[in-house]
Amino acid sequence: MKQQKVTFKNKEGQMLSGILELPADSLPHNFALFAHCFTCTKNLIAVKNISRALTASGIGVLRFDFTGLGESEGDFADTNFSGNVEDLVAAANYLSEFFKAPTLLVGHSLGGAAVLFAAAEIASVKAVVTIGAPSDPEHVQRLLKSDLPEIQQKGIAEVNVGGRSFTIKKQFLDDLQSQSLGLVIKDLRKAILILHSPQDTIVGIKNAEEIYIAAHHPKSFVSLDGADHLLSKKEDSLYAGNVIAGWASRYIEIPKTTTVNTQHDVVASLNMENGFTTQMKVGSHYMTADEPESVGGNNFGPNPYEFVSAGLSACTAMTLQMYAKRKKWDLQHVEVHTSYAKEYAHDCEACDDPSAKIDTFKREISVEGDLDDTQLKKLLEIADKCPVHKTLHSETQIITKLL
Repeated sequence: MKQQKVTFKNKEGQMLSGILELPADSLPHNFALFAHCFTCTKNLIAVKNISRALTASGIGVLRFDFTGLGESEGDFADTNFSGNVEDLVAAANYLSEFFKAPTLLVGHSLGGAAVLFAAAEIASVKAVVTIGAPSDPEHVQRLLKSDLPEIQQKGIAEVNVGGRSFTIKKQFLDDLQSQSLGLVIKDLRKAILILHSPQDTIVGIKNAEEIYIAAHHPKSFVSLDGADHLLSKKEDSLYAGNVIAGWASRYIEIPKTTTVNTQHDVVASLNMENGFTTQMKVGSHYMTADEPESVGGNNFGPNPYEFVSAGLSACTAMTLQMYAKRKKWDLQHVEVHTSYAKEYAHDCEACDDPSAKIDTFKREISVEGDLDDTQLKKLLEIADKCPVHKTLHSETQIITKLL
């Protein structure tokens, strides 16, 4: 998993702060937006865990702070639910401009209600996930029950939510009352997954039922049995992330691995837009080759010379174990360390140019077992007899033709 900090402007021109989570070993095949819960931030542990479960499946995730929260600019007192929806649209526009348009929206608590509204405005979205979401945004007023009279009378009040103080204005409540999630869901023709805990004491399970009834198929419900509203247990948030990734794979387009028919043992495939990131078929196995970021690659896989060094290391280890077993020697474990560089030759009497550098593989071997000095010396000799070692030292030819 790789992270990068990003910023983008909301509708009012204020800068919003986000974290873009990316798969560690590949380019994302899809992007998702994550909307955090009421008065939370992008750094809630549950948000991080769910995002990382999605990146493990190849989905890039943008989690960000709504206006006035966390590291984002703006005054929370001047925000409302409609503003959260607008922030999601702004985040989607940012992804569309600099990466790929999001195909998946995930929202927690009031963020779950927000992604349902936003999904109606973001054409690229194919699937929407709610986690512990209220079936009506006005549900938030129950959290503010003891402060409602003061807000209605004075137009503003300092309230405590989750141990933190926030200023809430009457316009926030008025905006909540003007929203009808039922009408939005009725017109939404996108796949919906509803995750909710029967033990949720903040947003009751009845809300999940109401969202499910209002939604069109394809729709799914998964119980987060035993979880609290904030999914504070790591296993609950990771489970939610894995469920979302598996479910979403039916509704977002994931590139299929191309089957390669060839008479050769190895195939390397590289598109023009992929830089150095090369898809490999090695025997019956698939892997990725790349170059380090320092030379313009993505570092998603070994570079070509690392593959050659890997072949020498593997061949050496196999040869030594095979020889020791045949001799019935106690070689419990062998480890072969190999690196490649161009270096000056140690003995260049036969070289045309003594100043020229030559291909140099440095190999160090670690062995474990009840072995005497004679056996150790013999194993060192055998290392030079491994087939790949011989190939690297022999005269070779490469015959190339166009297919």
